Formats: sequence, C-alpha cells, structure tokens
Amino acid sequence: MNENRTYINLRDKDIAIAYLLLRVLIGVNYFNHGFTRIGNIPGFVEATVKQLENSYFPEFLVRLNSYLVPPVELIVGILLTIGLATRSALIVTFVLMIILKLGVTSIQNWGAATSMLSYGLVLFILLAANSFNIYSIDHWRSKKQNLANSSTRSQQNILNFSFTKLGWKRRRQQRQNF
Repeated sequence: MNENRTYINLRDKDIAIAYLLLRVLIGVNYFNHGFTRIGNIPGFVEATVKQLENSYFPEFLVRLNSYLVPPVELIVGILLTIGLATRSALIVTFVLMIILKLGVTSIQNWGAATSMLSYGLVLFILLAANSFNIYSIDHWRSKKQNLANSSTRSQQNILNFSFTKLGWKRRRQQRQNF
C-alpha cells in the first residue's frame, strides 16, 4: 500500500521565535491587567465583590483573592515578558486562572468562562513547550551557570591530572630509592 503522508517541517529556531512572541504576548497581557488595576485595588475589589455577590463564595474570600489578583497579574506579566522564572510564572498564572474560572462559573458567566479557555490553552502551550524558551533571561542564566560549572570542572580536572601525575612521579622515585 502506498500511503500519502504529509510531514510538517518545523525548525527549532522558528519554534523558539514563536515561543518568544507568544510568551511576550501573554506577558504583556497580564502585565497590563495588573498595571491598570494596581493603582485602584480597592475599586477593583469592590467591583469584584459586587460582581460575585450572587456566587456561593463568602465575601471575605472574594475580597482576599481580589486584593491579590492585580499584584499577581503584574508580577507574572513582568516575569513572562522578560522570560525570568518562566516555568514558575506560568504555573502561578495557571493557578490564578483556575481561581478566576471558579469565580466566573459560580455566577454562570459563561461568556467570560469561554474566553478564559483561550488563556488556558496559551498557558498550556507555553508550559508544555518550555524547552523552546531559549530567548529568555532563564536560558541566559542557565548557559552562564553551565559555563561556570564547566569551567570549575575543567580546573578541577587539571588539578586532579596534575596531582595524579605528580603522585606517580613521587611514587616512582620512592620505589627507585628502595
């Protein structure tokens, strides 16, 4: 049998560039969510409490989470945009989205719940493909650390080699003297 197969040829560099752009896009989005709310957290909290007044969540829990949302969005937005602590920032963002999803579905705001699925998909892609995060501070720091570790190992190997050779010479001289 002759099967016709279509293969997609994806280059690693292209995937890495796409990863960078998607990471920056979602980072800027979260940054702006947090940045626009951070100056008026009490107003954001009151609006959220009012929006969720018919939910099954107690008001104190809604207030607590509402105070945390803007700074968390701002911080993860910055981290994702610059590519620092990317994996951790993605996990925190996923948890944030789950909490927000609980809120909007508790009041049956299915429009918001549906649009939040797109955030979930983007976060999933970024977390699952984190190995392509080569244009980031994380990758730069990792390379720098690996280089430092490599240099240290190299120096240790040279010292070990030197001491071994030196030890061999001494042992040979000691044997010859006996």
